[in-house]
Amino acid sequence: MILGVPKEIKPHEYRVGMTPTAVKELTAYGHHVYIETLAGTGVGFNDQDYIDAGGFISPTAEHVFSTAEMIIKVKEPQISERKLLRERQVLFTYLHLAPDLAQAKDLIKSKAICIAYETVTDHNNKLPLLAPMSEVAGRMSIQAGAFALEKSRGGQGILLGGVPGVNAANVVIIGGGVVGSNAAQMAIGLKANVTIIDRDINVLRQLDIQFGGKINTIYATNTAIEDHVIRADLVIGGVLVAGAAAPKLVTKAMIEKMKAGSAIVDVAIDQGGCVETSHPTTHDDPTYIIDDVVHYCVANMPGAVARTSTVALNNATLPYIVALANKGYKQALLDDKHLRDGLNIYQGDITCKNVALSLHLPYIEAEKKLNE
Repeated sequence: MILGVPKEIKPHEYRVGMTPTAVKELTAYGHHVYIETLAGTGVGFNDQDYIDAGGFISPTAEHVFSTAEMIIKVKEPQISERKLLRERQVLFTYLHLAPDLAQAKDLIKSKAICIAYETVTDHNNKLPLLAPMSEVAGRMSIQAGAFALEKSRGGQGILLGGVPGVNAANVVIIGGGVVGSNAAQMAIGLKANVTIIDRDINVLRQLDIQFGGKINTIYATNTAIEDHVIRADLVIGGVLVAGAAAPKLVTKAMIEKMKAGSAIVDVAIDQGGCVETSHPTTHDDPTYIIDDVVHYCVANMPGAVARTSTVALNNATLPYIVALANKGYKQALLDDKHLRDGLNIYQGDITCKNVALSLHLPYIEAEKKLNE
């Protein structure tokens, strides 16, 4: 198979779809990999590194898209990239379609085969290709929150862990999954007071055991969320429904009751955000203030630590890329139910139920579509 890796063009996105190590793995199977020139420079990989791994350097994104049978990316294709997709071309990347009708319509129109990292599952019904970036984003959320609480950003001017004789900050984490547990780990390390809210009692039990009683665990009800949010210094939004738009668990009315100078980091912003007042921001301009509450809603948080994120992501995606290349996309998808869960759009039809429901568009079951 011919694979293509274009340079990411989303603002301040330095990650790259494949490392030289991943390219070497694919070329060892006899596949050809075309990498757009300078695609890896943001994470320290130059063109020669890819050549040494057996790859070919393409002069432009247009050349990559026109040459490759399968495109490997990190972030969702931007408008200019979507115009380059063609019928039956495979796109394997993060898509986050639920809050993005324009992208979904373009991908449907392209008739490409669009597989989303964030909805691929595993035998434990977890999300193995989302997990590494959720780990990064969860840990970064505490750094971002500490930054947002600084007076120069509009925050209260408090230190998360306090100092002897001064109270530590109250950190409330909504969602006890990968993002939430990693955020808690960092917040505990900084000696903040940490509360995790989740609707799954078994998750709360696990977190209580994991952190040895160093956190407060609360069962999620509307009342519980409101009570803890309005008393928080920092709120981390880490909820996820695979493929679907994030539920708006923190309302504008709650924001109005929060302390002036408190902060919110909405990690769920890629899926539309779990805070009613959230909208996507960039690393250039990461925060804004509504009702005296600082909002940090950067949609590609892991891009700020691009080297770590790229290697972690490649470790997770490589086996799936190899399967798609070795077997061909159709056989690979038919053979592996969990990879098939990642199929969001197939030749003009939405094949992920949660995406279809979120966008109010027709849905067809992936297996049925593949067997037509």
